[in-house]
Amino acid sequence: MNSLSRLLIASGITISSLSILMIGTQVYAQQGGGRLSNDQYILHEGNFNYTSGKGANDEFDLTFTGGEIAQGQFSGDNYTVYSGFQYYYTIIPFEFSVSSQFIDFGPLIPGTPVTRTNRLTLSNGSAFGYEVLAYENHALRIDSTGVDIPDTTCDSGTCSETTSDEWVTNTTYGFGYRCENITGSECNAAFTPNSYKQFSNLEQNETPEAVMSGDDVGEGFEVEMIYKVNVSSTQPAGLYQNHITYIATPSI
Repeated sequence: MNSLSRLLIASGITISSLSILMIGTQVYAQQGGGRLSNDQYILHEGNFNYTSGKGANDEFDLTFTGGEIAQGQFSGDNYTVYSGFQYYYTIIPFEFSVSSQFIDFGPLIPGTPVTRTNRLTLSNGSAFGYEVLAYENHALRIDSTGVDIPDTTCDSGTCSETTSDEWVTNTTYGFGYRCENITGSECNAAFTPNSYKQFSNLEQNETPEAVMSGDDVGEGFEVEMIYKVNVSSTQPAGLYQNHITYIATPSI
C-alpha cells in the first residue's frame, strides 16, 4: 500500500493529507503526486504530503506535515495560494469588540471640554498581523438643520485625520479623539499625553485611517479610545450626533 490509501466508495469526495475519496472507482496515486483520473474527473497534483498529524506531551503541543516540495505563497491575476508545511496554522480566532456602542457627552457648557471613552479589544491569529480602520460618516451634526460641530484642528490649527497635535486650550473647539495603549503598543499613531486627531470624514471623501494595528499573534490586545468635544458660546443649541465606524481585518 502506498502512503496514499487506495479506496473504493459509493459517494462523496474528500481530500486530506493521507487519503483521497472519490466517486465509484479506485484511485491510484504515488508519493510525489501526479495525474489522477477516471471517466468522471481529472485531478492534477504536484505533490501530496506523505505524513501529517499532531503530537503532544506535558511540555508541548505540535502539529506537523511532511513531504511538500513547494512551500510558500503563489500568486496570479485571480488567485493567491499559500502552500506547504502548515503555512498558516492557528487556534486563535480573529475577534474584535467595542466596549460601548453609544457615547453620550451630555449637556455641553461652552469652553468646558468633555471626554468620554470606550475600549477596543482584539484577538488575532494571523501570521501577518491585523489593522483596525476608523471613520466618521460626518462631523457632529444637528440632523434637522445641518449645523455642525467641526472636527478639531487642535491648538496649533494643524491636526487632521492623519496628523495628531496637542489640544489643551479651552478656547480650541471641535471634536476629536486619541488612542491610549492598554496592552502592548497597538495604537497606530504616537499620541503624546494631550494630543488628538480628527476621525477621517467619509462625507469629505477622506480615506479611513488605522487607529489600531499590530504584527503579533495573540489574544486580548486592547486600547482605549478617548473622544473629546468642546464648543464655543456661539454654537447653536441642539442634539448633535454622528456615527463612528471601526473595520477590523486580519492581514493575509
